Amino acid sequence: MEAKDIILDILKKESEPLNAGKITELSGLERKAVDKAMKALKDEDLIVSPKRCYWEVKK
Repeated sequence: MEAKDIILDILKKESEPLNAGKITELSGLERKAVDKAMKALKDEDLIVSPKRCYWEVKK
């Protein structure tokens, strides 16, 4: 499973927006991989930031 898929799964399961540090902790991925995958998810318009530095799946 790609890092993007792992991050999307985590964000879908959580009831509140998460920051990159928490996503790194929950996924077991390296922070660099999380940052790269989150940038791709943002560029693809799949995640949004309801508050600074926190992310959730776009509804």
